Amino acid sequence: MAQTPSNMLPLGTKAPNFSLPNTLDNTIVNLQTAKGTKGTVIMFICNHCPFVIHVNTMLVEIAKTYTKKGIGFIAISSNDVEKHPQDGPEFMKTHAKAVGYPFPYLYDESQEVAKAYDAACTPDLYVFNAQLKLVYRGQLDNSRPGNGIPLTGSDLKHALDCLLKNQENTESQKPSIGCNIKWKQIL
Repeated sequence: MAQTPSNMLPLGTKAPNFSLPNTLDNTIVNLQTAKGTKGTVIMFICNHCPFVIHVNTMLVEIAKTYTKKGIGFIAISSNDVEKHPQDGPEFMKTHAKAVGYPFPYLYDESQEVAKAYDAACTPDLYVFNAQLKLVYRGQLDNSRPGNGIPLTGSDLKHALDCLLKNQENTESQKPSIGCNIKWKQIL
């Protein structure tokens, strides 16, 4: 299992806009219409990555809890489906329904959105405030497949709680670790 860390986009960065197809209902979703009133979590994930599979239940739990508090959640898959067909749109829809994603699961076929966010791995998590300025990027918590540390979502929950309380997050922001995004080969 490759262990690729997040690139840690600078705090304060404005969220790059996007319009991508939602594999759940075949609509086009853009950042402006999908963002939350108090903040937005953008997650780069995919179907097959063991790191994402490990955190799926916690992502769903956190999204269900914090959506009620005004936080929007958006998941994006940017993997090259030529080499990883299991991450293609039809499988994304099936996977999202099986796991119970309560958020749109968008397909970034061109990989331009992942590049705009400087995403490196799956999962790669970003939290933006109501003005779409980056306030957190990094890991869900210290749990990884096989390391024996319980999955809590503590790092992401802390970042969201700070955002909702309008407090600065003074905790150390640690990079996420996961599978590298499967980039298309440029010929």
